[in-house]
Formats: sequence, C-alpha cells, structure tokens
Amino acid sequence: MLYGMLSLTIVIALPTVLGRIVEHTQDQSASAVTQPFPVTVNPKNKTIIEDEEVNLFLDGENSPLQAAAGNTGSIFGRVLTLIATSISEAPWYQSIATVPGRFVTIEPGMRKEQVASAFGKQLGWNKTERQTFLTAKEDSTLPLSEGSFAAGVYFVTTGTTPAAAQSLVNDRFYQNILSHYGTSTEQVVPLAQALTVASLIEREAGGSEDMRIISGIIWNRLFLNMNLQIDATLQYAKASSPAAGTWWPKVVPNDRYRKSAYNTYLHSGLPPTPIASPSVAAVVAALNPKNTSCMYYFHDDSGYFHCSDSYAEHVALLKKFYGRGR
Repeated sequence: MLYGMLSLTIVIALPTVLGRIVEHTQDQSASAVTQPFPVTVNPKNKTIIEDEEVNLFLDGENSPLQAAAGNTGSIFGRVLTLIATSISEAPWYQSIATVPGRFVTIEPGMRKEQVASAFGKQLGWNKTERQTFLTAKEDSTLPLSEGSFAAGVYFVTTGTTPAAAQSLVNDRFYQNILSHYGTSTEQVVPLAQALTVASLIEREAGGSEDMRIISGIIWNRLFLNMNLQIDATLQYAKASSPAAGTWWPKVVPNDRYRKSAYNTYLHSGLPPTPIASPSVAAVVAALNPKNTSCMYYFHDDSGYFHCSDSYAEHVALLKKFYGRGR
C-alpha cells in the first residue's frame, strides 16, 4: 500500500485560531486513547490469544482507539474546518494580525527521509539541516530512528529549526505511542519489535480492516522461523540505493536476490529496524493479531484481501486472479 506525501502552506489570520487548534487537538488526543494498549500476542511463548473483550474493543465502531488510528487526511480536514470556523466567527478587526505558518502532514508509512523532506520543503531546509533533523541529540530520551516519526498534522512557523521540529515529532510519538506502552507490554513485546512488525503491516495492509489478520500471518511465520517474504522490505532495501529514484519502487522478481539485511526473502526473522513509521492502528494490530491459520496473502487488483493456509492454495488463488503462480 503506497502513501502519498501531502503538505500545505497556509498563512493564518488570527493568532487566536492557533490556540483553538491546539486545544481541539489536545482534547481529541486525550480522549482518543485513555489506557495502555492491549496485548494478545506472546512472541516468547509463540501464542496468540483470542480475547473477546479485546476484539470488541478494537473492532467496535466506538473504540477509543479509532480517533488515534484514523486517517491523517481526515484529521487535516477537521483542522482546516476549525480554521475556517474560527476566522468566520472572529470580529473583522482581528484579521489585521497575521501569523505566518505552515502545516506539514506526515502520513503513516513514510520512511524517515520522506518525513525530513516534508518538513524541509516547507521550511526551506538544506541537506545538512534535514540530516540534523534526523540525527538524535545526545541527551534525547526519544532518539529519532526509523519507525518513530508519528503521523499527523504539524503546525510550524517560519524559521522552525531542525531541533525544534525534532522535538515536535518526539513529543507526538510520546503522546501517541510511548505514553500507552507500559512496562508490562515492553516485557512481552519490546517496543522495537512492535514498531518493526507494525511498519510491515502499515506498508502491506490495504486498510485497517486487514491489519490484524496480516499481523497474524506475520507472527505465524515468525513463530515457525519462516522467511516473511514481504515485498515492502524489498522496496525499502531497493530505495536505499540512489538509483531507485523513488522511496517505494516497484518490486521485480530479481529484487528477491538483492543483498540486504532488509531482504525478508533471503533472511528469516524481522528486518533490523522498522521500514517506515506506523500508525497507532498498525501498532495496535502488531500487538493484537488475529489468531488465523493463514500463512500466505495478497491483494487482488481490486484491493480485495485473500489469504491461504498452504502454498498450494496460495498459488491456486494467484492463478485464478492472474493466470499464474508467484
């Protein structure tokens, strides 16, 4: 699943609008997730527990996680609506004051270079400044690495430094992920492992509907020490070469032989790090997979999800939809 990169430059009238946006966003964040993430997978015991309460909690329409796990585009739309409403309600004389600012939208599934580019384009950063943004400070308690760039809409003013932007991203990551990742969760599924699995889910899923079953398939393969064979990892490895020309290039058969620690066709287990920054929904899916017997999956050209228990069934489905195996 490929994600585009959205960004918008806006000059906002009325300093009071900014305060209302901050209050609105904080209220939503506070109400979106009010408890630690549930966990129903145990990598050490190689088990997935089907918990009816957790399923109802995650799959229900009124899940407290829905707002946090929602599409960043809809969040952006709500922010713009709030701006328009605030301006329309304000007295005309207040519009004399202006606060120059820019919105930077970070989509789930972006790799770190895309995030640096999104901020850099809006703020006019050069190559050195973008690298500074990606380099964790020595005293940082939340070192920025692949997989920890929280998705969402960021408001930055002209002249925002790489260090200041880095703090914004770190704060958002803490609010969205770390504040709900308790010690007991860490003991069962270390954060780095959860983020890596979540990043694979984020890049592979066709939507939130199939995230948890893809998570189940990933864990099934890990439990059996099977190669994950995930194309998104090939894209990550391929794009690390300047010749790729895009951060998520098309995968061709020869890419499966590419020499890279991120090549999950050649190497068993998880890649060394996450391959992108996952959404809250993907992190929750990584911690709470569906207990499925499926070991293989693909999306057809219509985006419909198919999974199979055996390779023979997988090949049969591929032939049905594409006239060939894979």
